[in-house]
Amino acid sequence: MRLAVYTDYVYRREGDAVYAERAFALFLAELASHVERLVIVGRLDPRSGASHYRLPDTVEFVPLPHYPSLVDARRSVPAMVRSLARFWRVLREADTVWLLGPYALSVLFALMAAMRGRRVALGVRQDTLEYVRSRHPGRRWVHAAARLLDAVYRRLARRFPVVVVGPELARHYERAPRVLPITVSLVRDDQIASPAEAADRSYDGELVALSVGRLEREKNPLLLADILARLRERDPRWRLVVAGEGPLEPALRERLREFGVEEAADVRGYVPIDGGLPELYRSSHAFLHVSWTEGLPQVLFEAFAAALPVVATEVGGVPAAAEGAALLVPPGDPERPAEDLARLGRDPELRARLVAAGLDRVREHTLEAEVGRVAEFLAE
Repeated sequence: MRLAVYTDYVYRREGDAVYAERAFALFLAELASHVERLVIVGRLDPRSGASHYRLPDTVEFVPLPHYPSLVDARRSVPAMVRSLARFWRVLREADTVWLLGPYALSVLFALMAAMRGRRVALGVRQDTLEYVRSRHPGRRWVHAAARLLDAVYRRLARRFPVVVVGPELARHYERAPRVLPITVSLVRDDQIASPAEAADRSYDGELVALSVGRLEREKNPLLLADILARLRERDPRWRLVVAGEGPLEPALRERLREFGVEEAADVRGYVPIDGGLPELYRSSHAFLHVSWTEGLPQVLFEAFAAALPVVATEVGGVPAAAEGAALLVPPGDPERPAEDLARLGRDPELRARLVAAGLDRVREHTLEAEVGRVAEFLAE
């Protein structure tokens, strides 16, 4: 199988190396071990320089014209028109395409590939409408455009098979000829903690709650300050470590100051999964997830693999992935997460139960297993 994969990511080039900003690119790159040829297609930032994740040399990269934002139509539309010619050339050497979306280019690329007789599969990582409403509150024209694009993509999915992240999204695509729900996991088999490692983690002294994710509106990072303040009222041993970057970082730091807990918080910025993040998981005592909207967050499985007890918001595909392996809380509520973290600090039986369930869950959803399922699905 000669596979071309598109998702609306921005890449950067430094010399002969190509870098991605999002860890999901590593999941895509793993497909190279299952196919004859893998080509990743994405926007190339005109600025040179390294970014977070280098694509392996076994992966070919085809750059598309860059535009900073889809809502900036004066720049995005001409760039997308030029992208069509670039993708047409990609189709000369590909027999199968996997198109993540819904994006405007995903729709156009699917139609082009079908015209040329290529096998087409779609991909969906999150609830687009919830994401847009959270990301662009009050911008009605953006909401209307998202509804139209989502409807078109679902219509396409009646013809083409679709890979979706989590069972919650799978229900949105029940009319597709074939649907494969997956978990985006970057945890390899040999990276899963042993029960002995979990037993060695001490809860007698200072405790660290870890949060990993983009500091953007839909991830609700400002709530972390509220939770930390309430948590330290219950148990002052707790500290917070935040690994992530984004436009809300200054606002988060200010909110931590407002609550008087800035000395108990460490906002680390972006920590790559191949550059210290696994060690950060293993040196923490609990994992905290607070998003307003999610597909199926890979960070949950990274926390499970590190034998961390988890407190997570009950949104999107989180309940299906974490039920019984995490303490689920309503989004936007600081009291429940604070209370549950405090319980984890003092209840070893609760911790042991959650950790054991989390380890069982992640063993079923390793990188090798999930990528293998996708490759088999695309080849059928």
